[in-house]
Amino acid sequence: MIRKIKSKYVVLSETTGRQFGAYNTLSEAKKRLAQIEFLNI
Repeated sequence: MIRKIKSKYVVLSETTGRQFGAYNTLSEAKKRLAQIEFLNI
């Protein structure tokens, strides 16, 4: 899941809340989220 925290978009695990990075733009965060979801298939 992606949440906006202050001025950054943060990629978080839905189950554990673990952070997978903070990005300046929503598109960068979506790209990272897609990478993580691809690995979990």
